[in-house]
Amino acid sequence: MTSAATGPGADDGGAASAAVDRLGPEWQLGPDGVRFRRAARVVLLDADDRVLLLHGCDADQRERSWWFTIGGGIDEGETALQAAVRELREETGLIVTADDLAGPVFARSAEFDFFRETCRQDELFYLARYTGPSSFTREGWTQIEVDTIDELRWWDLDDLAATDEQVFPVGLADHVRGLLVGWDGVTRTLTA
Repeated sequence: MTSAATGPGADDGGAASAAVDRLGPEWQLGPDGVRFRRAARVVLLDADDRVLLLHGCDADQRERSWWFTIGGGIDEGETALQAAVRELREETGLIVTADDLAGPVFARSAEFDFFRETCRQDELFYLARYTGPSSFTREGWTQIEVDTIDELRWWDLDDLAATDEQVFPVGLADHVRGLLVGWDGVTRTLTA
């Protein structure tokens, strides 16, 4: 972690500005020198109780890869629920309405390295079922998504629990199993 005085932007020849440009305008430099944004994510299940995940990597460190839920930053003036609907459409081409989403079912504050920079993201997760045709499109992808995401896949929960690949949030298969009978109205805080 860096301080604002010694971290990105402190006599770095514009690297801080370049990092924000690469990450996107919703990422702000916090007083502690860490990039921060609020995000909305979707735990999307199909009729067979499989969860849809994206596979991505760090563009600067391609050997680092992981699976993660659909979602992204909340735009200015947008609610988390509106962002979840928008992000699902942009990242997959699948259309749901706010009424199709339950939650937030989970909340998480995550700190991670991306583009060789420490980032923090406060996330709200919504639950939805999708039973329509799964013809995905990349038409709504940002350049950073094009550069860092290489696959969308429906995951069987047993396969997801057994994979050696990194999955975020940690323990996702077990968290999702707890939602298969429906959501009880409680937003659970995830720690990893």
